[in-house]
Amino acid sequence: QEVLGEDKLMAILKERELRIYWGTATTGKPHVAYFVPMSKIADFLKAGCEVTILFADLHAYLDNMKAPWELLELRTLYYEHVIKAMLESIGVPLEKLRFVRGTDYQLSKEYTLDVYRLSSVVTQHDAKKAGAEVVKQVEHPLLSGLLYPGLQALDEEYLKVDAQFGGVDQRKIFTFAEKYLPSLGYAKRVHLMNPMVPGLTGSKMSSSEEDSKIDLLDRKEDVKKKLKKAFCEPGNVENNGVLSFIKHVLFPLKSEFVVLREEKWGGNKTYTAYEALEKDFAEQVVHPGDLKNSVEVALNKLLDPIREKFNCPELKKLSSAAYPTPSKAKPAEKGTKNSEPEDVVPSRLDIRVGKVISVEKHPDADSLYVEKIDVGEAEPRTVVSGLVHFVPKEQLQDRLVVLLCNLKPQKMRGVESQGMVLCASSVGEPRQVEPLDPPAGCCAGERVYVEGYEGGEPDEELKPKKKVFEKLQADFRVSEDCVAQWKQRNFLTKLGTVSCKSLKGGSIS
Repeated sequence: QEVLGEDKLMAILKERELRIYWGTATTGKPHVAYFVPMSKIADFLKAGCEVTILFADLHAYLDNMKAPWELLELRTLYYEHVIKAMLESIGVPLEKLRFVRGTDYQLSKEYTLDVYRLSSVVTQHDAKKAGAEVVKQVEHPLLSGLLYPGLQALDEEYLKVDAQFGGVDQRKIFTFAEKYLPSLGYAKRVHLMNPMVPGLTGSKMSSSEEDSKIDLLDRKEDVKKKLKKAFCEPGNVENNGVLSFIKHVLFPLKSEFVVLREEKWGGNKTYTAYEALEKDFAEQVVHPGDLKNSVEVALNKLLDPIREKFNCPELKKLSSAAYPTPSKAKPAEKGTKNSEPEDVVPSRLDIRVGKVISVEKHPDADSLYVEKIDVGEAEPRTVVSGLVHFVPKEQLQDRLVVLLCNLKPQKMRGVESQGMVLCASSVGEPRQVEPLDPPAGCCAGERVYVEGYEGGEPDEELKPKKKVFEKLQADFRVSEDCVAQWKQRNFLTKLGTVSCKSLKGGSIS
């Protein structure tokens, strides 16, 4: 997507082949978006470059301790096996590659002294700014997160490379390196950046957001389920994670893409240019369901060799040891109490932005609406809401709402409701109700989360007896700025805060 230092790149190539490195912090499990840099690494190797892959284990610990120290060794080993399996899956010869672990040299006396030298010239402002899109941002940042960009800059010198390759989200760290390495007497490097692929929910594909990504070891049924839920609105080519995956992964690897469909819908069609596929999708010649099914088939072909490699006892054991399942409370025996009660945290709620497609009065209840709401799935959800006396029908039509999606579906006067529209309510009488508003520009299906609880996978379905929603909802409030909060932590999407129009200090239900 972008190159910094192209003149220097051309000058090096007149004399010899380029030495380049790509690094990855060994935190969450690698997902299918990793095929984007892998396909470019294949290009570098075909062009004769000397390529180093850095498993940045120390960086993983420094980034808000995303990888606990005791799991670093296991996770680095997992990354090494899974990335080698990915490269083999797309036909990259491994003998041309060099694999390095960060702690192989980052704990040396020379490197450590350079970290101290760098810390004496880098300002806190520049360190924080450099890591803004890469290091997890929290209200009270740890010193480790401020060290992270400096270490990544020094890696360029200690790996003895001419260039660093990474996602465009690394740009601020790259410009930081260009500014500060010369202050230690080291040369500026060339920087090459690939685009970031939107996740399945429309935002960046992320290891910490379970719904946004497909794991490299996901079973075929999991791939099907996640693609089915993926945001892929008919005719909408913006923030479409399914289309983006075709553009940035499947086309570069195969130079074509086949849309599979029944004869009655025109039969299979082979595209040799992505632009033609995007045009047909925009004009609704290609249906989202057919697109998702076709991606599912193509993706499983890439994942099958990786799954097969990890089907041996040794790598199964490594996978479970590196990423242990969080311990859950065992059901209490009759007459006893649980020693480890379940964590009731907001990340267990599957809250998404929805777009109201239609609103009708319930045929058997004067106070209820029956709405069709698009939440980025193949079909809109039917939702029953008691808003007739509070919100005029025309104010609901076509508006964006905030929908709780993992309640157990239940019938309300004969109509099954598949979600709950979250609304602010006034404290006093007469009662006033306003649906919560996502930030302007959000897309249907985007994840809504509580500040500080971005990670974690929502429950598949909230069990009514556990009353998880009810326990969390007791602390839902609207701030004096009309922002939706849980325990004074804001409800957010990637575009900003969730709010209501006027009900300051109200409750949310």
